[in-house]
Amino acid sequence: MTQSGLSVLKVAVPIDMTVRDSRPEDIAEIHRIYAASVMHGTGSFEETPPSAAEMVARRQAILDRGLPYLVAEFRGGVVGYAYAGPFRPRSAYRYTLEDSVYVAPELRGLAVGRTLLAALIDRCIALGYRRMIAVIGDSENHASIRAHEANGFIHAGTLVHVGLKFGRWLDSVYMQRPLADEAGRDPQD
Repeated sequence: MTQSGLSVLKVAVPIDMTVRDSRPEDIAEIHRIYAASVMHGTGSFEETPPSAAEMVARRQAILDRGLPYLVAEFRGGVVGYAYAGPFRPRSAYRYTLEDSVYVAPELRGLAVGRTLLAALIDRCIALGYRRMIAVIGDSENHASIRAHEANGFIHAGTLVHVGLKFGRWLDSVYMQRPLADEAGRDPQD
């Protein structure tokens, strides 16, 4: 049970990994993981991997907002990462975050993503945010959809054929979950 009274679903971890705050020296592995996702997957709608310098800037922008940027470490190496960023730039969305989770191709299917997401949710609850949104690239991305469902997300809608990558049209799946007990609470600004 968390401070807000909401339960975060915990999952059995089939490998012995540690989830921790990312560090500058993790960028090479973060870059490798994301580049593989961009070049070979449909979870990201980017078509060209950003440079390591761009990944440094993106990470710093998240940290500058006081938001979590986590990594999963296994046998001394980074095998996945997750962060929460603003859902949209308009001020009315200030209590809503969007999650991003990426796992090294060689360790997919071992609950790395689910574990990272659970830790990310816990951190965002502790920071006082109200709702988390997942924008999942490709409705065929069943692993990401299942990882989000396992962490309490519900389907909120699908935008059909909004991206074109690898010569095929892709959907974006929207999922959401509360981060706070919303019953009877007035907004606090």
